[in-house]
Amino acid sequence: MNKKQIQSLFESFNRLNVLIIGDVMVDTYVWGNVNRISPEAPVPIVAVTKKESRLGGAANVALNIKAMEATPILCSVIGDDENGKAFLNLLKQQDLTAKGILISKVRTTTCKTRIIGNKHQMLRVDEEVIDNTSVKITNQLFASVSKIITSQKIDAIIFEDYDKGVITPSLIQKVVELANKLGIPTTVDPKKNNFLSYKNVTLFKPNLRELKEGLHIEIPHINKAELRKAVDILNKKIAAKQVLITLSEKGVFVSEAKKYFHLPAHIRSIADVSGAGDTVISVATLCLAMKTSAEFLAAVSNLAGGLVCEKVGVVSIDKKQLLHEAVLNLA
Repeated sequence: MNKKQIQSLFESFNRLNVLIIGDVMVDTYVWGNVNRISPEAPVPIVAVTKKESRLGGAANVALNIKAMEATPILCSVIGDDENGKAFLNLLKQQDLTAKGILISKVRTTTCKTRIIGNKHQMLRVDEEVIDNTSVKITNQLFASVSKIITSQKIDAIIFEDYDKGVITPSLIQKVVELANKLGIPTTVDPKKNNFLSYKNVTLFKPNLRELKEGLHIEIPHINKAELRKAVDILNKKIAAKQVLITLSEKGVFVSEAKKYFHLPAHIRSIADVSGAGDTVISVATLCLAMKTSAEFLAAVSNLAGGLVCEKVGVVSIDKKQLLHEAVLNLA
């Protein structure tokens, strides 16, 4: 692509609607100072100076889609609890719709609280239920998804799986079948439990560790030949049209229709890798919806993942910065 084509592509993202199905959560941060040890137990006392809650999990993918100026629609299940109320308030603050969010009296809203003392994380407290949702809730969630994708224009569907139980094999099968019937591309950011349940999706994006754990294989050398073998094993099981493997400092590997490309990472000052996978799947999905080549999709996603790693904490991609980098490196 030349400069004008890349600019036009980025402008076209504004017209896209992306449905995101997955585990949502509240990420809470408690900052403070540590000056002494507790007399009650041999643990530090954190004198709190600041608290903040943010959208996490699949909701962070929604924030990345929004940052690229496309329209995200979240579909998930939260609990009828205080953290659920906090989650809905955070959605409202970000001007994100809650029409795909189901509230369950038998589920707990996932909340991860990080205690940070003297600029170091000292403890994380997780409130969650990770059992699969019931058949009843799964059917309700599918009905909600089905209503949305048959009543308005949806350009792509993302499965953002954190193994918290919202995504079940039954839900995957039903949504993928419906999406394929309607010609809507599906993309997946997988975790271990449902790894091989994502059959016949359009794009499957594991990282290297997830690929090895999901297939129960070793990859002794990170090179094109070894990665090609792994992708071929994977596709015998799930038959994805495209596979995009993120390799951290080794870049990305992408395959489509027996074509394979290994793209190196760009040299960057890495501050924090948190949330990079969310950014990669978001940008890859938008490119897929616009029918770019697999190689270009991988290249732009690779750039995006690297850019967010330069910033501390989970942050969304900066569209203008990504466009500048894309024109500079890919035109």
